[in-house]
Amino acid sequence: MEHGFPVNILNAVKNVPEVCRVFCATANPTEVLIAETAQGRGILGVVDGEKSKGVETQEDVRKRKEFLRNIGYKM
Repeated sequence: MEHGFPVNILNAVKNVPEVCRVFCATANPTEVLIAETAQGRGILGVVDGEKSKGVETQEDVRKRKEFLRNIGYKM
């Protein structure tokens, strides 16, 4: 469901009787890990998102909070 927003369509998808389980609902890039045996195929898991770009430092926290105050989001 490319270009869909999970928050808008997730409940509708879950209400379809043929849907057994939703493994992933995200707008992030994903990869699905699939295994195949003599009985068939199955989903082992879903890799969601990307690696973090680093750890937030105290200076980053200060800048983030300052920005939020400047735009009126945080007092």
